[in-house]
Amino acid sequence: MSTPQHLPGLPGLPGTERRSPASEAPVRGTSEPETPSPETSETLEPEALEPESPSPGTPEPSAPDAPHPVDQSRPLGRILLFGVQHVLVMAATPISAIFLMSATLRLDPGLTVNLLSAAFVLSGVGSLIQSLGPWKFGPRLPFVMLPGGAPLILFLAIAEQHGLRTATGAVILTAAFYFLVLPVFSRLLAFFPALVIGTMIVIVGVNLVKVGAVLVTGRPGTPGFADPLNLGLGLATIGFTVAFYLFFSGILRQLAVMLGLLAGTCLAAALGAVDLGSATDGGLLTLPQLMPFGSPQFNLVAALPLMLYSLASMAEATGQTVINAEAVGKEIDTRADVPKTVRGDALTSLFGGFFGLPLMVTSGENIGIVRVTGVRSRYVTAAAGVVLIAIGFLAPVTRAISVIPSAVVGGTAMVVFAVITVLGVQMLGRSDLGTHTSTFICAVALALGLLPILVPGVYGGFPPNLRILLESGVAVGAFVAAVLNVLFHHVRPNLAARLTSARPTGARLGSPRTESDR
Repeated sequence: MSTPQHLPGLPGLPGTERRSPASEAPVRGTSEPETPSPETSETLEPEALEPESPSPGTPEPSAPDAPHPVDQSRPLGRILLFGVQHVLVMAATPISAIFLMSATLRLDPGLTVNLLSAAFVLSGVGSLIQSLGPWKFGPRLPFVMLPGGAPLILFLAIAEQHGLRTATGAVILTAAFYFLVLPVFSRLLAFFPALVIGTMIVIVGVNLVKVGAVLVTGRPGTPGFADPLNLGLGLATIGFTVAFYLFFSGILRQLAVMLGLLAGTCLAAALGAVDLGSATDGGLLTLPQLMPFGSPQFNLVAALPLMLYSLASMAEATGQTVINAEAVGKEIDTRADVPKTVRGDALTSLFGGFFGLPLMVTSGENIGIVRVTGVRSRYVTAAAGVVLIAIGFLAPVTRAISVIPSAVVGGTAMVVFAVITVLGVQMLGRSDLGTHTSTFICAVALALGLLPILVPGVYGGFPPNLRILLESGVAVGAFVAAVLNVLFHHVRPNLAARLTSARPTGARLGSPRTESDR
């Protein structure tokens, strides 16, 4: 078996300049890695479990054979508490995704409940796969999987044009397409150094903050946009979270996100902004229905937009895997671990297609929760997966979660999502931004990647298939950063070296490292 290939700009990759260890990301499989610090043992006082514990890069305080904090188990009660916190913060995503499906495609209430049950169950199954990592599926990192986002929009577009059976067939075809192109994509990971991934993570974080803000304000131009009550609830939820994080310690501080969400919900209930009527309707159990729209129909032309998106999804999965490992201080080999994340996405999406769901994707939202709470164990997100599965079968719990006001969820989400942006900035700080070339690459990629996020509909006049790719700011930013990185850090130095060697006695036309690059 060949040795793992490393990312450009890191030790061990021929043809790239070496940087000092302080400038390298601690998540690559290099010959001289930084030593991540483990999470403090459960036998210590709760205060030692706070986020102020030693950060990645500090010396190991425990025995060399001690398991990494990601692989450490915790008492069952704490695991469930932290798992519920993940679920409460993120439950709005499957709920809003299915409700959007129902409203757009005019589905009947029974089918909507069935799809909501399937969304929770498949989210839980995917979270277990990514967190526990059976065989070659899942990176064994604290990940949660959810439907929604761009895959949902594409699913709805295919369903409106070709029917629901063709849309579910497109999901199944795209899941198979993941497996087909993954060997080729894994060879391209060498062109995704910290500069590219950090840029992509910043764009992901900004986009997610906007998603959380829209939950608070509503969409511009719609009735009730920027309603003072909703704005107040969102800001109050953020205030509660800050207060809990400021005044509490130990496990209560680690639960500040969930406590802020619950406090915001209680305030909303006191102000009459919570409708509890729907939480008491219906039975106790619900079961996902296999092929709720009938047998899938397979149409390659109809599935093409979703297949094209899957390439962007794999790039996003790359960034999420790296930044997740960064958040928990675990060193990974991207050539081995990123494909495991993609396989987990593909397998969960394959199952989801047979239950009428859009593509299931690894969520970046929970990375912010991991960083805020300092709880790095993957068994926490595995517990969240079990809770999601239970919610999928327990109808009253599903309905109770669905009554949490969107403004409260949005206030919590804005804080959590902003942490992801900070993680991207931290990664960029280790990507040699002291050089003019790296700064230029990052600036151009951010400008083009943020354009469709900050100015929605900017590509509305383009052909539909091209618009699908251009409107994905993450895909555009990653593509631009990767291409510019290759041009400036690989093609240009090699070309300059060849021209220099071709004129040994004449004027030097350039060198791989010119003054203008510094």
